[in-house]
Amino acid sequence: MADACHNFNMLILASQSPRRRELLTQAGYSFEVRPAHIPEEPLAGENPIAYVTRLAREKAEAVFREVTADARLNAESEILAVLGADTTVTLDDTILGKPEDAADAARMLKMLSGRTHRVMTGVALATADGVEVAAEVTAVRFLTLSEEEIAGYVATGEPMDKAGAYAIQGYAARWIPRIEGCYFNVVGLPLALVTALLEGRGLRSR
Repeated sequence: MADACHNFNMLILASQSPRRRELLTQAGYSFEVRPAHIPEEPLAGENPIAYVTRLAREKAEAVFREVTADARLNAESEILAVLGADTTVTLDDTILGKPEDAADAARMLKMLSGRTHRVMTGVALATADGVEVAAEVTAVRFLTLSEEEIAGYVATGEPMDKAGAYAIQGYAARWIPRIEGCYFNVVGLPLALVTALLEGRGLRSR
């Protein structure tokens, strides 16, 4: 663990998600964005928590390696921290990632209809001292959806780049009567957990 007096003056978010950028900004952090490009398929027999924490770690480590190899980074003047994250939706331990097409989105929404599922986000912070990993889990209840509601929602295009084929901060909010746990986790970045992780490594928001 890094000494809490370290002043990390270069925080990088290893994600291209606009929602994660918005949330990290909302939490008061200054950072750069440098997406990681790694395969996101689950390994054979991999459980959901292991899946999201592995991807978060791989994203953070990949970008940390890229940036520390960059000639513009002066290790003596800048202390680097890279934040990686990955979110998935699970139902009966089945991982529901981003839909491949409209039919796949409709399939996922039919699975979630009238049931409670879990949203899991793995987060990882990579520094010169190593990588720290954590995860957040939120239970989300869906109302029963009609075929027409599902078709109409899929037609908006909103589900297409979202794990589980929905956005709690979008149109799907009208079908979610309750959640148990962190709302921001469902959006894509559990802010309280991330803040604890960053502050534990000596990084404060502005």
